[in-house]
Amino acid sequence: MAIVETETGGGVTVIRMNRPERMNALGNELRARLAEAWTAFRDDPDSEVAIFTGSGRAFCAGEDMKESLERGAAGLPALAAEDPFMAGKLDKPVIGAINGFAMGGGFQLVEKCDLRVAVRGAVFEMSEAKRWLLGGYQHGHLGGMPHAIATEMAFAFRFTAERLHELGYLNRLTAEEDLLPEARRMAAHLLTLPPAARVNTLVMMRAMRPEVAPDREALAGQLRNHGALSDLMESRAAFAEKREPRFKGWDSPGDRDRTPRLPKPGSA
Repeated sequence: MAIVETETGGGVTVIRMNRPERMNALGNELRARLAEAWTAFRDDPDSEVAIFTGSGRAFCAGEDMKESLERGAAGLPALAAEDPFMAGKLDKPVIGAINGFAMGGGFQLVEKCDLRVAVRGAVFEMSEAKRWLLGGYQHGHLGGMPHAIATEMAFAFRFTAERLHELGYLNRLTAEEDLLPEARRMAAHLLTLPPAARVNTLVMMRAMRPEVAPDREALAGQLRNHGALSDLMESRAAFAEKREPRFKGWDSPGDRDRTPRLPKPGSA
């Protein structure tokens, strides 16, 4: 059984993560096979639209905590080959068909899709605040969410598909059995457009996505390392061991008072 399944026909490629026993967690093998699948889609002259989905009860649970603990390092290591989907180097639209849980890195996969259809009852969570020293500050902003909603998202609160649809983050909600048919209907519409219109409109719409201002990104870079770095692995160990985490917080108590901040307007 392939860990990533692909099906191509009629101008559409379906890419399915197929690691249901691990809720399609982003282990190294899954990520490498996804990179291959996205590269094949990019290079296929007969396929113009992709549908991205998962098998089982999850779309993707995000980082594979077991592999991180075995490796002794948090996060996702670099791949030998570039993934054009993650690198933003596809000039073809991607429809996310979210079949269940989309957590952490799985939420980020949804975020990269151009159009999104989800089953009713799917659960979404941007988990960075649980696993790192800075929450997912950018995701609600990139998704055009109001500030209070973006703040809720950054603090790793969970969202239902129904709520994200109301907020405009999802294009469609479906029953489980209609998820792929609805995604295929969306793909079929895209294929009716003049090819140049499809490509040019995609380029323009991606260019219009919100971005985080450079001074905010610089602040985020400082905040990502502000605190006890040992808490990164402690959060993952606690998750794997199904226990409450024992966080340290800061290596020195005074570090809390030295939290980096943006300079006040007019300050030197």
